[in-house]
Amino acid sequence: MSTSAGLNIFSFKGKMKILHLSWMAFFVTFVVWFNFAPLLQAVKTTLGLTTEQIKTLLILNVALTIPARVLIGMLTDKYGPRLIYSLLLAICSIPCFVFAFSDSFLQAAIARFALGFIGAGFVIGIRLVSEWFPHNELGTAEGIYGGWGNFGSAAAAFTLPTIAVMFGGDDGWRYAMAITGAMSLIFSVIFYSNVSDTPKGATYFKPKNGGAMEVTSTGDFFLLLIMKVPMYAALALLSWKLSPEGIGMISTHVAGLIYAGLAAFYLFDASQVWKVNKHIFSEPVPEIHRYNFKQVAVLNVLYFATFGSELAVVSMLPLFFSETFELTPVVAGMVASAYAFMNLMSRPGGGWLSDKFGRKPTLLILTAGLAVGYFVMGNVDSSWPVWLAVVAAMGCSFFVQSGEGAVFAAVPLIKRRMTGQIAGMTGAYGNVGAVCYLTVLSLVDYSTFFMIIAATAVLGFVTLFFMEEPSGKIAEVNDDGSVTLIDVA
Repeated sequence: MSTSAGLNIFSFKGKMKILHLSWMAFFVTFVVWFNFAPLLQAVKTTLGLTTEQIKTLLILNVALTIPARVLIGMLTDKYGPRLIYSLLLAICSIPCFVFAFSDSFLQAAIARFALGFIGAGFVIGIRLVSEWFPHNELGTAEGIYGGWGNFGSAAAAFTLPTIAVMFGGDDGWRYAMAITGAMSLIFSVIFYSNVSDTPKGATYFKPKNGGAMEVTSTGDFFLLLIMKVPMYAALALLSWKLSPEGIGMISTHVAGLIYAGLAAFYLFDASQVWKVNKHIFSEPVPEIHRYNFKQVAVLNVLYFATFGSELAVVSMLPLFFSETFELTPVVAGMVASAYAFMNLMSRPGGGWLSDKFGRKPTLLILTAGLAVGYFVMGNVDSSWPVWLAVVAAMGCSFFVQSGEGAVFAAVPLIKRRMTGQIAGMTGAYGNVGAVCYLTVLSLVDYSTFFMIIAATAVLGFVTLFFMEEPSGKIAEVNDDGSVTLIDVA
């Protein structure tokens, strides 16, 4: 069976070996990252935690992922995906073990905060897969990587409670979580031993400067600074949630210090952007080496609406079905899982459509479907048959996850040597979206929540008209000064 010419999913040789090991690594990171939710009640009982402390752990689990994706993207471009993915898997097994055997809320909170870093693993594979697949197969390959790897969260939900029961007793959850840490540690060795950054003889292009993202025009310089603001704002929003105005984990004084720290770090970040790019104000970048940062900005907005909404909806959908249709928690969870199951085919499908029909046309269609899908979800109520509500959720999830695949079918075609950084920023916007949508959910009813997501999808559709279909070639400079042209269309 082949999903496109030269792309046989049953092969485990050459580029297909790299693809399979990449999605497996991503799968492991998501199993570890989402190992808490399915064992939440057991953790709460064993450690004697309050409901507010559990909510705090859930927030801490995603807090670090926003800056981590940006940082990991930069490290990937500089040192290569093989080393960075292996180190991430190995190092993040440590807080996983710490959480599994913690005996206090403080230990659990620190470990959960550190585990947010493993959520950055996704961006590493985006760069690695882009090195091994040509442009006409890249969307499909990235879609398989993202869709099959992302299924790790659903796999954790289905398997970890069973494993905990198998071990039995109050500490069954500890062993289940420790097993995920062991998986991460073992796979780090497997990955490092079997992967190379590029095919034999190919060049791995690195950024000229590792301190900040390069831009190639003065307008793009200011657009980059603007696009960084929502990432810091999302972290400020998380701090607000932890403050007395939210769940009261931190004091007003501590929250104020965090806000000041975020503002200071943004200024430092901006100074690094200036340091890397100040030359563009005095000497224009040659046309052959330019790229449009607006391409990145558009993809950021789209991933905010797609992956951001997926993270938010997956966390609330069981409760939505339970309350709307008076289902038991078990049945509601099973019904809601249909949304996550769509990832296995939808995300690769979005990549395949992009390969076949073009990046921009595919994104336009899928984003329009996304807006319509959430509009329909906003009209679901108890008068609907349950089966029809499930169909609506699955239809919506198709456009959400296909849209994610289409976004990352375009990311690697912007500037090869900066693919990790671009993927890191776009990936971070997905988490920014989740933070924003979940905050909205805490303030409004379900119908309004879905309608707001639909409205942001419409905004994403409008921004798409500013996107340019990737065409021609990307120019990259070799160490000896010669130029390599990489086909993108």
